[in-house]
Amino acid sequence: MASKLGTRDKGVATAALNILLMGAIFMNFAKRAWLNLIAKKGRTALLILVTSAIMLFVLAGILIRGAATTATENAKDSVGATLTLSANRQAAFKKMRSSSTSGSKPSLSMSPVKLSTAKKIAKLNNVESYSATVSTSANAKGFDAIETSSDSSGFGGKMPGATSSGDITVSGVTSTASSTNFSNGTYSIKSGRGLTSKDVGTNNIVIESELATQNSIKVGDTIKLKSTTGTKKTYSLKVVGIYKAKSSSSTQMGPGQSDPSNTVFTSYTFANTLKGSKYKNTADSVVFTVSKPAKVASVKKAAKQLITSKFSLTADDATYQTVKASMSTVTSFANKIVWLVAIAGTIILALIVILMIRERRFEIGVLLSLGEKRGKIIAQFFTELLVILLIGVGVAGIGGKFVGDKLGQQLITSTQTTTTSSSSMGGNMPGGQGGPGASKSGSAPSGQMGGRASQFAAQQQKQAKLTTKVTAADMGILFALGLVIILIAILAGAGGILRLQPKKVLIG
Repeated sequence: MASKLGTRDKGVATAALNILLMGAIFMNFAKRAWLNLIAKKGRTALLILVTSAIMLFVLAGILIRGAATTATENAKDSVGATLTLSANRQAAFKKMRSSSTSGSKPSLSMSPVKLSTAKKIAKLNNVESYSATVSTSANAKGFDAIETSSDSSGFGGKMPGATSSGDITVSGVTSTASSTNFSNGTYSIKSGRGLTSKDVGTNNIVIESELATQNSIKVGDTIKLKSTTGTKKTYSLKVVGIYKAKSSSSTQMGPGQSDPSNTVFTSYTFANTLKGSKYKNTADSVVFTVSKPAKVASVKKAAKQLITSKFSLTADDATYQTVKASMSTVTSFANKIVWLVAIAGTIILALIVILMIRERRFEIGVLLSLGEKRGKIIAQFFTELLVILLIGVGVAGIGGKFVGDKLGQQLITSTQTTTTSSSSMGGNMPGGQGGPGASKSGSAPSGQMGGRASQFAAQQQKQAKLTTKVTAADMGILFALGLVIILIAILAGAGGILRLQPKKVLIG
């Protein structure tokens, strides 16, 4: 028993001795490393400056990449996506061709969307809300619509065809906030208020400021509109708001089209009343807001079970895709920053280490001649760079957020300019408008083309903002990358130590 205890005690003593020996060895070259850093202040300052710059830009790249990833994830939840339920034009054209007979002129019949169907779809999982849109026209009664002259077209006064289809364009909505032009900032309420879901079933109206100014109409006044179909009944409406269009320069004008200032907004129920009794509880199109873009496909699949072939569902997640594309560019650039700076930093530090070894040949030769192992000499160089790395990481932690924010915002500005230009070009092409709020002819009620592209650009400006934040995880990644860099740099310069012959160095 005693022998066993004695053996165990010897083992414990041996282990303790080894630990003390290793500690002494470590303290030996660690002390030399520290003394060398203190003695060579100029070289140490240069190494700190270079390492800090490398770590600063590596951290900036890591922060930008993390912020871009976070922005993309946030876009999934905040930007959302939409599904538009409207008449199936292809099915309507097919029915028109099949029902036409020789000698007769075929007519296209589009089925309005039943709101009862829309309410069923709105109850599906991941559908947040829905908005109905109805487009029609009416004639001004007791006030004057704005007349547009066009010298280039050869017409004077009111454009031909304007009175036949009504000189006032009526856009029936669930709320003005859900209208594309209001959501993207093209239109804004100047006085009064916009329409909300509480205005459904009322005769409240929102008119454009130019139309209001020309006819001295104020909030609270009553105006009259005369329907262009059926009995051509006249209706009284209360003005609850006046909106201002930022610019109408992009409006596509032509024969038969009314000035955009003649566009008024009412509840979709009143727009249906103007169109006729058979349009009650219907809409030209209904837009459903889906909570997450990733759920669009599943919601669309479930919604198709509730509609017939006379209707179509169109998915629209272009806003999210715009933000995602912008953030992908930022992420790619951030990755390039990390790799390029890391590679360049490794090369720079490797060159500095090689020069340090050449400069300290005599010191290394003396240590080797005294029996110092080459591994300990390499460890001394590593310890020196490790101390410098710790200082560099600290400096990067202090200034990394500032550099990351500046680089990120410049990159975002550049990316948004490119993406917005591309979106605008796509939105201004023929057929680029459509979707929510569009009339059957494909043009927006306000006459604005490219409204969808403008909405995407506005959403992108709102969502694509990088907010960098230095976390413990980021600092850990930075320190790990720094360790890899100095290890590679030390290994690159270690060849000079391993090949060094102390006898030749001392003789030389």
